[in-house]
Amino acid sequence: MSIQKKAILPQELVSKMLNYAMSKAKELDTKSCIAIIDDGGNLAGFIKMDGSNLMPSQIAQNKAYTAVGFGLPTADWYPSIKDTPSLLHGLVHTDRMTIFGGGCPIYIEGQLVGGIGVSGGTPDQDTECAQAALYAIEELLI
Repeated sequence: MSIQKKAILPQELVSKMLNYAMSKAKELDTKSCIAIIDDGGNLAGFIKMDGSNLMPSQIAQNKAYTAVGFGLPTADWYPSIKDTPSLLHGLVHTDRMTIFGGGCPIYIEGQLVGGIGVSGGTPDQDTECAQAALYAIEELLI
């Protein structure tokens, strides 16, 4: 029997990811909420930028939850299910499921360790911010 080591989402990385996403949001002139959760669905980090609205707080957390729950970016869902009415109308009733851009899974060394969700801009802007945060992982591994 072999025991596999499990990658974790370190707090130092969470902090860097929040800062990278926030910097991108500032560059895009959006006021975003950014949530990072671990692979158990626990909130690991969250920031609500000055001037951001109320609803994006929960939407960002839901995007992160969806991304880690399936290991897929939230932007991938709508194109995959739009032509299948039962999926399109069924999945959106799943608690915390989000099918528009702004959520990305977080992988470290090929292992799913969490998800990031950004809300406050357009879905494309939110996705850009989430992807910017993923660059912090590359720095961690260098």
